[in-house]
Amino acid sequence: MNQPDELIGKTFGQYTVIAEIGRGGMATVYRAQQQSVNRVVALKVLPRNFLHDPSFFERFAREVAVISQLEHPHILPVHDYGQMNGLPYIVMRYLAGGSLENAIRRGLPKWTDLEKPLRQICQALDYAHQKGIIHRDLKPGNILFDENGNAYLSDFGIARVIDSDLTGSALIGTPAYMSPEQAQSHPLDGRSDIYSLGV
Repeated sequence: MNQPDELIGKTFGQYTVIAEIGRGGMATVYRAQQQSVNRVVALKVLPRNFLHDPSFFERFAREVAVISQLEHPHILPVHDYGQMNGLPYIVMRYLAGGSLENAIRRGLPKWTDLEKPLRQICQALDYAHQKGIIHRDLKPGNILFDENGNAYLSDFGIARVIDSDLTGSALIGTPAYMSPEQAQSHPLDGRSDIYSLGV
């Protein structure tokens, strides 16, 4: 992405961008202040180049609308989405506890410390699969924690939002956690997420 730093300190719609908190291959995430209700949120901004496909934003809006209907205590809620100055964005609840990936970098957690968050993520996956939605990018970086140590599954369906029509033959997801079926572009169901959770 070419634009991340230019957003810090700027007003992005009703959101004032405070700081970058994460970056991946598909998007940059910022901590932002939502002015209308005076709350801190996570603002995920996708690269401008996704909009080269005229149908992208229509599909993006449709899929995010589906994802935003997922109401589960351990799925990170989507508050808003749209585009501003040619940048598609998603607004989510801000969680201050960091990610499981960050926790692993500090040292391998004890199994007893993982039991509660893994149980919560399993419940979230089960709920989403019952609704017919597959995560497709389950990995430690997409498991976030609140200040009380509760786990939330984030980026639910983002790989579905940014589907393979936009990237040609490129794989969507993270290869190290991907099921063989996903790596081979076979049709998927919830078992692919369960494989990734096991990894």
